[in-house]
Amino acid sequence: MKSIVLTGGGTAGHCLPHFALIKELKKHFDKIYYIGSTSGIEKSIAEKHSIPYFSIPTVKLKRKFTLENLKIPFAFKKSVKKAEEILREIKPSVIFSKGGFVGLPVTIAGKKLKIPVIIHESDRSLGLANKIAKRFAKKVLTTFSETATTLNNGEYVGAIISSELFTGDKREILNEFGFDFSKKTLLITGGSQGAKAINEQVFSILDKLLKKFNVLHITGKNNLPAFSKNGYKAVEFIDMKKAYSVSDLCVSRAGSNTLFELIALKIPTLFIPLPKTESRGDQIENAEYFHKKGLSEILYQQDINALYDRIISLNEKSNLLKQKLSAYETIIANDKIIKILTSV
Repeated sequence: MKSIVLTGGGTAGHCLPHFALIKELKKHFDKIYYIGSTSGIEKSIAEKHSIPYFSIPTVKLKRKFTLENLKIPFAFKKSVKKAEEILREIKPSVIFSKGGFVGLPVTIAGKKLKIPVIIHESDRSLGLANKIAKRFAKKVLTTFSETATTLNNGEYVGAIISSELFTGDKREILNEFGFDFSKKTLLITGGSQGAKAINEQVFSILDKLLKKFNVLHITGKNNLPAFSKNGYKAVEFIDMKKAYSVSDLCVSRAGSNTLFELIALKIPTLFIPLPKTESRGDQIENAEYFHKKGLSEILYQQDINALYDRIISLNEKSNLLKQKLSAYETIIANDKIIKILTSV
C-alpha cells in the first residue's frame, strides 16, 4: 500500500499547490496525509479535502534580532521529534514538501527514518528553510529552470497549476458579482494574507477606478472595507477559478504560485512585489524575471502612490502584453511531479 505525506504551510503559497495535485495523487496513493502547523491556513484546506491532518509545533525565524530567535533551537528540536513520531505511526512511502518553516522539521525527520523526501521550490531562489532542507532531500524540484542548475540534486519541472483554474464561466461570474458587461474587470489581490499598502491605496483611488473598470478586490482576512459601491466586489478570500475567469487585468503581489497562474492564464498584470523590508526579496526576483521578458509590468511598493496611473498604463498596454503572453509557454509541472513521487 502506497501512502504519501504532504507538508508545508504558514502561507497559502506553501500549501495550496499540494491541493492542485490531490485528484492525481489519489489515483496513485492509497493514503494521503498532511503534516502542518497547529493554526496555519493548511489545516482548514486539508480538512476541506478530507485529508487526515497531523499538526506539529512550529517556529519561524524572524528576520530581525529578537530574543524569540534564541528559543528556536529548542523549539525546532521538539518539532523534529513530533514529526518523527507521526511518521513512525503512519509509515509513508514518500514525503512531498513545499517548504517553509513547517516543511523543514518533517524533511529532517523523514531523512532520519530513511523515507524519501521530494521538495518543490516555487521561487527563483531557495527560501531559508529549503536551503537547509535540500541536504536532507532526494530531489529539489524547481519552478524556475535557472534554480535547478545551482543545486546538486535539483531538477527543473515548472509550476504547479490546477487545471480547474482554466474552466471558469466568465458570464456566469460577472452576473453573480453584478458587474457591468461593457466594462473590463480589474482583479486586485495581495495574496492570502492581504496587503495593507495595496488595500489602502486602492481604497483611495477606487472612485476613479470604478469609472473605467469593474473591480474585484481580494483584501485578505479581516481587511474588508466598511463601504460598498456599485461595480466593486470586496472579498477576504475567493475560489481563484472565479476570480481569474472574469479578470481582464490584474494588480497582484508576486508570490510565485499566483504569478505563474496569471502568466499561464494570459492575464496582463501589474506586479507589486513584497519589499525587502518585509521579506527576503523573493517576490522582487520573481516579478523582475517576467518584467524583463516583457510579459508583465512591475511597480515597487515605495512608488505605490502611482498605482492609478500604472493601472491606466497597464490597460493601454494590455493588447501588446496579451500577444507576448500568448507566445509564451508556461511549463506546468503536475504530471512530472506525480511521476517522480510514484517512482521514488
